[in-house]
Amino acid sequence: MRRRQFTAGIITAPALFGLASPAQALGLSETDAAAGVRAALERGAVSAVGLLGKTDGFLGNPKVRIPLPGFLADAAKLLKATGQQKRVDELVTAMNRAAEAAMPEAKSLLIGAVKSMSVEDARQVITGGDNSVTQFFAGKTREPLGVKFLPIVTKATEKVSLASKYNAVAGKAMGLGLVKKEDANVQQYVTGKALDGLYLMIGEEERKIRQNPVATGSAILKKVFGSLK
Repeated sequence: MRRRQFTAGIITAPALFGLASPAQALGLSETDAAAGVRAALERGAVSAVGLLGKTDGFLGNPKVRIPLPGFLADAAKLLKATGQQKRVDELVTAMNRAAEAAMPEAKSLLIGAVKSMSVEDARQVITGGDNSVTQFFAGKTREPLGVKFLPIVTKATEKVSLASKYNAVAGKAMGLGLVKKEDANVQQYVTGKALDGLYLMIGEEERKIRQNPVATGSAILKKVFGSLK
């Protein structure tokens, strides 16, 4: 039985994939297209976890390095001026090390999300623009990953005295409307930033595959994303 072409409504296969001709589109079934998207996202997710889940994966990468929360960043200027730079550096390092330590927990959930991906999910990833991959993974995994990350982040930061002091002060400041809720607790702040960094890197890895699918060595990725060139 002929497999349906990967189209939706009035969107033709050439328009959907940006193909050069209808003849190319005819060789790309929705099964191939969905398989290609799954393969790309799984590769991107595994690669991103590997890049971030190592020493300096966050701390040494300006794109995802986790800075002090805004409220503490202002206070840090005073700490530095009074000779307490070491305490500030200690907290920044602990925050980023916490994110690095949490990353391995992401792998199984990310792969599970990809394997359960529907054809409609794949279509939305392809047609959804530059942030479609981030949206897909965030929608499927952000909440459960936050639950997994938080205890790891808490353990990694609780040894830093400045973290607990910040939480106490920021908690009161939040009650006065001076601090955003997501910035009022170091552990929750780091967890959120760690997830942001993860999705950002997944998107970057996926874009690399789109730009050079031949380099992946995968036949299905060459067929699907090679047709997009």
